[in-house]
Amino acid sequence: MEIYKFDKSSGKKISKFGSDFIMSRVIQTDKAANIGYIYLEEGGIVGYHQAVVPQLLLIVTGEGSVRGENDEYFTVVPGDAVFWVKGEWHETKSENGLTAIVIESEELEPSSFMDNK
Repeated sequence: MEIYKFDKSSGKKISKFGSDFIMSRVIQTDKAANIGYIYLEEGGIVGYHQAVVPQLLLIVTGEGSVRGENDEYFTVVPGDAVFWVKGEWHETKSENGLTAIVIESEELEPSSFMDNK
C-alpha cells in the first residue's frame, strides 16, 4: 500500500488560454480503466479483500482508515490517494463517513504524477 497526495498544495497553476486554476494530476492510462465513486456512510466499510487489478482510492470528503496486508491502519483525509497493487489485500472503513473516487486498471502508476504523503 502506498499513500499519495493530490490536494491543492500538490497541484500546479494553469494559466494557458486565459485560464486561472490549480490542477493536481492523478493518473494516466493507455489501457482501459474503471472509475467509480464510493459512498461510505457512518460506520461503513469496504471489507478486507484482494485487489483484482491495481486500484487507486482518491478521498474526496470525510475521513477514514485504510490498511494493506498488515494490521496497521492509516488515517486518510480529502486529498489523499491510496494505491494497492494487484493481489494486495486491503480494507477501507470510516466512523463518520467518506466519499472517494476509485480507479481500477491493469496499468496504474500513481508515482508518475503524485508525491508520497
